[in-house]
Amino acid sequence: MRIEPVNDDFKKLIITYGFMESPNVPKALGLCRKLGLKFDIMATSFFLGRRSVVPSAQSGMPLWQDRLFIYLMKNAANPTDFYKIPPGRVVEMGTQVTV
Repeated sequence: MRIEPVNDDFKKLIITYGFMESPNVPKALGLCRKLGLKFDIMATSFFLGRRSVVPSAQSGMPLWQDRLFIYLMKNAANPTDFYKIPPGRVVEMGTQVTV
């Protein structure tokens, strides 16, 4: 775990997990409190990126493969649940990608 100050009001926290570990961001933030970081989790914002994948006629893959890939992407785990982040504190920023 690394805490990098950006300015007086904003800190960047870098948490590293291994392959077999289950990420738990609130638990890691609890450990940061022991390191002296002061915050209120219900006043903390979590920023997540989201990609919306759409098929393209000019793609190098056949259309059925594009649709299969998009279907699998939609069934991927929700990052909010995966990282155990409070859903009311998440800001999602998205982009649309063509395959």
